Amino acid sequence: MSDSETGFGKGCHLHLIDGSAYIFRAYHALPPLTRKSDGLPVGAVAGFCNMLWRYLGENGNSSDAPTHAAVIFDYSSKTFRNDIYDLYKANRPELPEDLRPQFPLTRDATRAFNLSCIEVQDYEADDIIATLARQAREAGGRVTIISSDKDLMQLVGGGVEMLDAMKNKRIGIDEVIEKFGVAPDRVVDVQALAGDSVDNIPGAPGIGVKTAALLINEYGDLDSLLARAEEIKQPKRRQTLIDHADQIRMSRRLVLLDENTPLDFTLNDLEVRDPDPTALVDFLNQMEFRTLTRRVADRFGTEAPALPDPAPATAPSQDSTPDMPEFSAAQYDCVRDLDTLNIWIDRIRERGYVAVDTETTSLDEMRAELVGISLCVDAGHAAYIPLAHRAGGDDLFGASALLDGQIPLEQALRALQPVLEDPAILKIGQNMKYDAKIFANLGVTVTPIDDTMLLSYALHGGLHGHGMDQLSDRYLNHQPIPIKSLLGSGKSAITFDMVGIDDATRYAAEDADITLRLWQMFKPRLHAAQVTRVYETLDRPLVPVLAQMERHGVKVDRDVLSRMSNAFAQKMAALESEIHELAGESFNVGSPKQLGEILFDKMSLQGGKKGKTGAYATGADVLEDLAAEGHDLPARVLDWRQLSKLKSTYTDALQDHIHPDTGRVHTSYVITGAVTGRLASTDPNLQNIPIRSEEGRRIRTAFVADQGNKLVALDYSQIELRILAHIAGIDSLKSAFRDGHDIHAMTASEMFGVPLDQMTPDVRRQAKAINFGVIYGISGFGLARNLRIPRAQAQAFIDTYFQRFPGIRAYMDDTVEFAKKHGRVETLFGRRIHTPEINTKGPGAGFAKRAAINAPIQGTAADIIRRAMVRLPDALAGLPARMLMQVHDELVFEVPEDSVDETINRVRAVMEAAAEPLVRLDVPLVVDAGIGDNWAQAH
Repeated sequence: MSDSETGFGKGCHLHLIDGSAYIFRAYHALPPLTRKSDGLPVGAVAGFCNMLWRYLGENGNSSDAPTHAAVIFDYSSKTFRNDIYDLYKANRPELPEDLRPQFPLTRDATRAFNLSCIEVQDYEADDIIATLARQAREAGGRVTIISSDKDLMQLVGGGVEMLDAMKNKRIGIDEVIEKFGVAPDRVVDVQALAGDSVDNIPGAPGIGVKTAALLINEYGDLDSLLARAEEIKQPKRRQTLIDHADQIRMSRRLVLLDENTPLDFTLNDLEVRDPDPTALVDFLNQMEFRTLTRRVADRFGTEAPALPDPAPATAPSQDSTPDMPEFSAAQYDCVRDLDTLNIWIDRIRERGYVAVDTETTSLDEMRAELVGISLCVDAGHAAYIPLAHRAGGDDLFGASALLDGQIPLEQALRALQPVLEDPAILKIGQNMKYDAKIFANLGVTVTPIDDTMLLSYALHGGLHGHGMDQLSDRYLNHQPIPIKSLLGSGKSAITFDMVGIDDATRYAAEDADITLRLWQMFKPRLHAAQVTRVYETLDRPLVPVLAQMERHGVKVDRDVLSRMSNAFAQKMAALESEIHELAGESFNVGSPKQLGEILFDKMSLQGGKKGKTGAYATGADVLEDLAAEGHDLPARVLDWRQLSKLKSTYTDALQDHIHPDTGRVHTSYVITGAVTGRLASTDPNLQNIPIRSEEGRRIRTAFVADQGNKLVALDYSQIELRILAHIAGIDSLKSAFRDGHDIHAMTASEMFGVPLDQMTPDVRRQAKAINFGVIYGISGFGLARNLRIPRAQAQAFIDTYFQRFPGIRAYMDDTVEFAKKHGRVETLFGRRIHTPEINTKGPGAGFAKRAAINAPIQGTAADIIRRAMVRLPDALAGLPARMLMQVHDELVFEVPEDSVDETINRVRAVMEAAAEPLVRLDVPLVVDAGIGDNWAQAH
């Protein structure tokens, strides 16, 4: 750019760049994927810098180059206009969490490019631009405002024009007239009438821009219009102007830009200067903007400093289609030596990302041994690194010998570890938590990661499963090699280390190839589907948190379980004797067929229905109905079945899950286990241990803390009811939660007219059953079964509930209508839960509606605890606390005794504020804490 003569005057050209607009355009142009190696989001900063670099390139040597320039920013969201109207811009959404820390960095970037960086407290950027434009115009110079903001169009004319840099479109007087229907000097009048919903400027109700322009053109200006409002022929329009005259005048004050903003500099201070190459390169290098750093260094002939390898590459843009060769043309290499492996490592470093997959001897990550690793950086070209494939026969010591032509495990890991741990190289996987744990067991921390399973979950939750085979078949039209074709099935199945290397290469490399192709397809779609925030803040960052939890595991006392198993067996034997006595004969209590014959043939109880097999149905619902009618035998069978399940599923099975080396149980959490976002626990399932029965609660006594430690459990109190109160807008429920009242007692009082000081436990229990039942769309039939009351009475309870809290019925109806129209519902955080069955008819229609009603509530609760879990590792930094388990609304920690109080304080603070700042609930989140030597004591 050229330098001006001394002093700003005739012949000078001032460029005023709307910095705030630049930031938001940069942020929304692409998904916010770019982060520094320390995790700081810098995607908007990167876009901002590229826009400034392009601006310098386009304007530096042109004949119309600016002599003076500045980038103008908003100082804060509060300005003098909030003193005029306290609801000004009140509708503006909260800044995205990953954008907030980038604002100061854009100021640093502006200064690094040697451009004047301007912001003034209590004033908007538009006011500063208006003031500088006035000063430049009065000094005889020209002004170009680089922005497309309609609020700045009132400044156009008299040597001032606008430039929409994104469209390369200049905006002069004609363009303003085209948009507003009036010349620039009357734009404020039109805006005052039309108002602005984005900035929450009220204007005149019912009058839009076109009508406002007609009125201003007819009456000349706003003051004349309001003074002659009685002359307007249209009654509604006339009355609107008369009734809202003061509001319209206030709106004019809000839209009129202040051309006298106090500034502590002059136009001369804005003279254009070339960037200092050293300072600019240093800033860009600190931001780790590798490509732009080199461009700047090349432009100014400056030596670029040593730079990290490329930051994790973003996926292709939304309007691009990845070039994917046919699978039949794919090339899959077998890497058998370090030289070849190093070639692949160079390719990975050059590309900045790699799809990774591991092959192991077991699905249990804590016991699995690594057999091989597959890599892919280009669709259709992948590699497999065999590490521990064995021959079929055993040697003298009973171990199979390793096959030749494999890199020793330690050497391969030593070569790959720098890549796997490099924060500038993105590692892509399918169910990456499994692979991360495999590597962690070997001392390698894989970061950062992307996960195609989670990408699919964010995009397609509720539509289908997210396993790789299903995704490949559905989205790539390719059926992967089935694992059973290599391992076999049943007793003759082998482990992967016994698979031949050639077969293993085809299978494993294909997996990495498919994973990369799915990533190239799914990642760009996040932004278009508006689920980037869900994936980036709720799902992806949860992977390392869960992996660490699972590796910690929870200590389980085998002796306690063994004693409980024996006690359950004795109780079951006693129940069997009682059941046989009630039946008048011995039979196999565990046989549904024999039980049905006893109940409906021999005892002639009502309600017997035979299925297709000819046997009577004896499910829990049938037995519960019979028990509700006062029949002892089905009630005893229910007790026997519960004990049998507790024994087989928990007290017996949990002993088999105790790891021989750690003495702990290591469950696996499935992030995609429920469409609502709730985590599922498998192998073993720790989330379904019954807590309503005494026997079920006793099982938790087997989960213990190590010596010198305590188990600490923190769980949200009635979180789903709180979310329902917020979403449905139930003022009485919100008030009760804010005041800390007993919500079930309050509900009972509202419904049944019972004063709180006369509340009985039975009435409160009924209200509690209704409170929680309504969330899940319970029917009169279901409530009757739960409360053991007549169906008509249960239905009357539900009808009364909806009468007392009409907002709940409105929420239900609105949610079902939204689901039918859009095929999905959403949580408060934007998670999309698809409802493909919502418009079907028949038996499944009711379930689909209930699921749609419940999903935003349960899903929001699930999102909240995910947000808490993601934040807790940082919050607990420096404390020796370990997060062990997540059970729906509860988190369990193992903590040294002297750190219990501090841990509870920190965890509670995170959990209770987990919704903020994205969602500000109308009710407080409350977290209860418990401490004990075992889980039962802590819960």
